[in-house]
Amino acid sequence: MSSWRTRLLPPLLAIVFAVLICTVALLISGADPLRAFGTMIAQLFKGTTAIDTLNLATPYYLAGLAVAIGFQMNLFNIGVEGQYRFAAVVAAIAGGALHLPPVLHAIVIILVAVLGGMLYAAIPAVLKVTRGVSEVISTIMLNSIVIGIIAFLINPEQFGVQRGNNVHTEPIDDSGLIPGIPLGRLGELFGFVLIAIAVGGAYWFMLNRTRFGFELKASGESTTAAAAGGVNAKKMTLIAMLLSGGVAGLVALPELLGRDHVYAITAAQGYGFTGIAVALLGRNHPAGIALGAVLWAFLDKSAVSLEQIQVPKEIATIMQGTIVLSVVVAYEIVRRADLAAEQRRVGRALAGNGRKRGKPADVSEGGAV
Repeated sequence: MSSWRTRLLPPLLAIVFAVLICTVALLISGADPLRAFGTMIAQLFKGTTAIDTLNLATPYYLAGLAVAIGFQMNLFNIGVEGQYRFAAVVAAIAGGALHLPPVLHAIVIILVAVLGGMLYAAIPAVLKVTRGVSEVISTIMLNSIVIGIIAFLINPEQFGVQRGNNVHTEPIDDSGLIPGIPLGRLGELFGFVLIAIAVGGAYWFMLNRTRFGFELKASGESTTAAAAGGVNAKKMTLIAMLLSGGVAGLVALPELLGRDHVYAITAAQGYGFTGIAVALLGRNHPAGIALGAVLWAFLDKSAVSLEQIQVPKEIATIMQGTIVLSVVVAYEIVRRADLAAEQRRVGRALAGNGRKRGKPADVSEGGAV
């Protein structure tokens, strides 16, 4: 059952609760909560912060979509972190080695990244369907293994290039890059934002307008019921993990093809774990995930401004952590309230129907007496 309360109230309650907790923390530390929150909001309108926020939200959004695909099948793909990092280094190596015409070069890099993510996700998927190994355990271990794989591949003796104290892949030619969208003094928006929007639209269409999406959600609700309807639960598990890994492979591409042009040992990390929180906050809906990604990116970018007023920037981290903890509780509270309200409506409807059916019977019995 779904209603506006089930969709909107949980994330709103989680955000409000997070603000209250941070307000208490600020008061205890002797800071002014209104000034702190005002400074964070004002930072959004300074310089290129707004565009930087949207650029950061793009990998968060893709990571959230990757996690959400697994959630639809009741799979906790905590390995998005490892999958996107493996895909990124493979795509960067391929992109630096190839010299192709524009557009075709970028398409090949994207395809390599998708296949790389799917390949790394195939390992826990096969273990899950053939041996029943928990995807949580296997993906956590693979997240650690990818660190060694990246270190090996970017080694100067393999595919790496030493530049000062940093080691990275060969730079990708301009033909393989995705041009940004210049917005004047506001900055430049990653061109990959448009691809991310297209991926979100494809995710929505798959779930709501295709038979595969119906079978995916049905298998997630109940594998037994889905099997009775002719759905192969193991096959759906395998496909869901591969799709999740494929989308995860795109996570690092906005920065790789729009800003960095190389993949370095010091490349940004943690997008996969953030994607879990973003997917929860967005209720696995593409629009909700987008809002959650923008909120998370805003908190990351605006936290730096708190140091200007002698407030620890960790306040933003507290808010993020509180949102993650409270969003699940908020969903359950609202779901139970919604269910109780529906049960009361059904009870009143049944009672009304019972009275209507009982009146003619009373009359006939009175007439017989």
